[in-house]
Amino acid sequence: MRVALHSVLRPGAEAEYEADHATIPADLAETFARIGIHDWTIWRSGRDLFHLVECDDFAAAIRALATDEANARWQAFIGRHVDHFKTFRDGDDEQAMPEVWSLAAQNAS
Repeated sequence: MRVALHSVLRPGAEAEYEADHATIPADLAETFARIGIHDWTIWRSGRDLFHLVECDDFAAAIRALATDEANARWQAFIGRHVDHFKTFRDGDDEQAMPEVWSLAAQNAS
């Protein structure tokens, strides 16, 4: 599945966020692989970050990350730049943006 997320940086944190997020720790990449996150791409427009996560089950991945030590260390480090994530619903997948349209889905129907 593919999931889009939207987060917002703290004012003035853009350059430092990009420098600090040039790579993620190897143990976090290993966690992602283990819990079924296959790819995670981030784009930035001003302070707004748009994420595309390709994974097996986003809600399950978020539950697994909640107790993962590598993720906790990463969030403590990178989280100082992030003001907040937008939320769109209740539950483990609350940050997943609703999909409006997909060319692939349209072509498949």
